[in-house]
Amino acid sequence: MKRKIAAIFAADIAGYSRLVAEDEEETLRRLASYREVIDDFIAKANGRIFNTAGDAVLAEFPSAVDAVRCAIDIQESLRTRNMAYPPSRQMSFRIGITIGDVVERDGDLLGDGVNIAARLEGLAEVGGICVSRAVHEQVANKLSVQFADIGAQEVKNIPTPVHAYMVAMRREDGTYTTPKVKKAASKMAAAPVWMWPLVVAIVSVVAILVTGFLYNTKLKQTVTAAVTPAAAPSAAPIPAPTAVAAAPSPAPAPAPTQLAKAQMAPSNAGAAMAPVPAPSPSASQLTGKLAADSVPFINERVRSYLAGDYSASGDYKAFALNIGGFTGSVLNQPSEEAARNGALEQCQKRADAAQSPRRCELYAVGNNVVYTHGKPPMPPSPFFRHDAMTERAFVSKDFPMVRDPAKVRLENMFVPAAKSRTVALGPGGQYFMTLGAPSTDDAARRSLESCGAIAGVACMIVAVDDNFVVPIPTLLRITGFFHAASNSSIVADARDEVVRKLGDAMGWNAVAVGTAGRPGLGLKAADEQTAVNSALADCVKRDSDCHVIAIGPFTVGPTN
Repeated sequence: MKRKIAAIFAADIAGYSRLVAEDEEETLRRLASYREVIDDFIAKANGRIFNTAGDAVLAEFPSAVDAVRCAIDIQESLRTRNMAYPPSRQMSFRIGITIGDVVERDGDLLGDGVNIAARLEGLAEVGGICVSRAVHEQVANKLSVQFADIGAQEVKNIPTPVHAYMVAMRREDGTYTTPKVKKAASKMAAAPVWMWPLVVAIVSVVAILVTGFLYNTKLKQTVTAAVTPAAAPSAAPIPAPTAVAAAPSPAPAPAPTQLAKAQMAPSNAGAAMAPVPAPSPSASQLTGKLAADSVPFINERVRSYLAGDYSASGDYKAFALNIGGFTGSVLNQPSEEAARNGALEQCQKRADAAQSPRRCELYAVGNNVVYTHGKPPMPPSPFFRHDAMTERAFVSKDFPMVRDPAKVRLENMFVPAAKSRTVALGPGGQYFMTLGAPSTDDAARRSLESCGAIAGVACMIVAVDDNFVVPIPTLLRITGFFHAASNSSIVADARDEVVRKLGDAMGWNAVAVGTAGRPGLGLKAADEQTAVNSALADCVKRDSDCHVIAIGPFTVGPTN
């Protein structure tokens, strides 16, 4: 056996016995599906499941930050899966997390850390998370999460009170839940040892006197004690499932006084788009059988739901989405019309709550795709690449081709958002950002899909997390996207060679042309100025009056 300090995560299903009693087969099937989601999130967060029993899961994490982030991801994902079921059949977990000293034996963990995590799980709300003070201290300044301090809690089999905090979960309308404090019965103060003989003697004398009185008066009535239960507090309304994406996120409602003042970014993946024209008409309608891997705009949690619960469910059902990533889904409806209306209503409600300007549309009815737009235009993969010579820190004021209000919005939303985050840019100044995705690849795909649907042409990933991932020219003014194969400034018979030479050239690249349209190239330079000088020098070898028309992926012109 060995001792160690670990972040311990405990979870189980609220009302599991009732769910099994009502429909055992369906409950066990869904439990297996939900456990796949939980196990996957735990593994991705570097956690390890060390014990399971029925609906319960115990896991350890190397840090409290990993554990809390994983717990939030799990709750948001399961809330998405629950959205297709009535409240009475939703399968919701409670999660408790603490940091403690534990003993490892044959892969299992034992000790107070495990016991306290289990007790904190019992304090958590349905679909909520409860953490110890030690966890709160570790994550308060590292995650954009709000907490409610519920104070010291007396819990079973733990000799000292546990100071606990509830995580405030985000509702569908952008506000946050106000966690309800579960008051444990306080322990009676222990009487001094010397008082116990006196107490016993008094009780005995009173018992003898009462017995004698009842006997002598021949009391023949039965005394019944009427017990009136204390009025239970009104149940808090079950939070509606949070939107899969927020575009743009509404201002959070004022937090209760006990909530931490730090603004909470949605734990699930969020997205935001510029106020740009409506999407261009699609070339053709999507038809055929629903394939979860082909659905655009959505995150991996929704994709997993479509591949699992949605696909396995019978008719009548429907799935709706909009290009901002909002979705709605219903299962087991009385008719196809009810399924269509239900999915659209649910999707639009989420989009409206987040002030999304995009309307929801039906994507699938039953297992058949009915989407009236084709797939959004996408650039070839890889969608971005890292280049140490050109990559630099993201600065909102340097973001190309957008106006000042958009730059302010990027500063307020993109810069402080959780990773993974990306911004896609369209050739007309359209842009779309995806925030808090599970990976940069997922964030890039979603940003490009939404931006492409808005712009009607393929967009480009400009920023990933904290950096610009394309060269951002500063010597000349950016005027648009550069496509050598169709650029009219370059003589037609030289365009293919320019495309070939640019190819996968890393570093700074520049293109110059003269009056005859003969190109000069500056390739693989360590800085912008060197690339410009090289392009001009190469151009004057075969043309006159040369000037630079492109730097990196952008066309450029004189700085006014």
